[in-house]
Amino acid sequence: MTDPKDLDLHAACCGHDGVDEDKRKTLDMLASGGLAAMLGGLASSLPSIAAAQDDDVVRIGYLPITDATPLLVAHAKGYFEDEGLEAEQPTLIRGWAPLIEGFTSNKFNLVHFLKPIPVWMRYNNDFPVKIMAWAHTNGSALVVGGHTDITDFSGLGGKQVAVPFWYSMHNIVLQYALREAGIKAVIKDQNEELAPDECNLQVLPPPDMPPALAAQKIDAYIVAEPFNALGELRAGARMLRFTGDIWKNHPCCVVCMNEEVTNSKPEWTQKVMNAVVRGAIYASQNKAEVAELLSRDGAGYLPAPAPVVTRAMTVYEDNADYIDSGAIQNQAEFQNGRIDFQPWPYPSATKLIVEAMSDTVVSGDTTFLAGLDSDFVTEDLVDYNFVKTALEANPDWLNDPSVNPGDPYVREEILKL
Repeated sequence: MTDPKDLDLHAACCGHDGVDEDKRKTLDMLASGGLAAMLGGLASSLPSIAAAQDDDVVRIGYLPITDATPLLVAHAKGYFEDEGLEAEQPTLIRGWAPLIEGFTSNKFNLVHFLKPIPVWMRYNNDFPVKIMAWAHTNGSALVVGGHTDITDFSGLGGKQVAVPFWYSMHNIVLQYALREAGIKAVIKDQNEELAPDECNLQVLPPPDMPPALAAQKIDAYIVAEPFNALGELRAGARMLRFTGDIWKNHPCCVVCMNEEVTNSKPEWTQKVMNAVVRGAIYASQNKAEVAELLSRDGAGYLPAPAPVVTRAMTVYEDNADYIDSGAIQNQAEFQNGRIDFQPWPYPSATKLIVEAMSDTVVSGDTTFLAGLDSDFVTEDLVDYNFVKTALEANPDWLNDPSVNPGDPYVREEILKL
């Protein structure tokens, strides 16, 4: 049923050559708060990391997931050039760990990160990262293996589930749903026995997830697109629930820059954000076209084939199977898509994330979370000025159905299982 070439995105997508234990330990180390130690230990072994770039060239680092869409569309459509900027070909990076390394070493001045990662970088590792905008909303889901009989979150008791990173929206939303279903999130060795009400979590790089599910090494995974679509089409996965149907228009990846750069080059920063916002608006209005453009059958920014990326960006409320199975339950109220592109970084969502992280089981030392004030983080972590100026210059963003027409810069966070 499964063609290994269709599932083996380790080389084509993120360069992974299997579920490598060293890579997994690196992910766990990063997620546990070991950025400074890791970079210090690897400093002599990073010849590919350039010295700090001090020119005005836009250098984008990204993972091959749909979360990076606004950055990639801005490059593909020449929006940076429209602003008078030179932009290098975006660099596809092999996982969150090396993307963080490249960013902290100034190889890249424009990246996307899972939203909780900047929280951990800034307040646990004292790195001057700033969230500049949201890269997208929604765009993730939890799929279960065809070998399982899981039909709801209570069915995850006694099961093995993969998340892409401890500090991720995926882990936060998954554990919210588990708590609501009466299931405890635990982190145990895969060989340890689980109680019927325990769900065992592990960090797994996204490209490893579909093959691991097909091989029945895990029972489910929660991740960004296009790996859910890939799992559906190539690994016999069933869609259990879209995360955007649990948390209405939730953020996932965010656009990040170095605060030292934004402070020293405000005019350059504004031009960059103008281009990114245009990229997000274009993607929102032209999802099918953008899916083809980004795929390996188009401009090749993403190694996944066009049918996978198209499904990941367009197939949603018109799919009867999703409605019948309960993968979508709140569409009448939420009115969102499988993935959407709305750049404004709502403060209410940042506040919710900071507070939710304290209730989320992760590996490693989390003492830094205890001292975080969510109101302070909401103001300190995010730079609202550049993106707001760009949005006001591009009023088409107001047409997005997720935007409150009465007050577009304020919203209420809604979570509903």
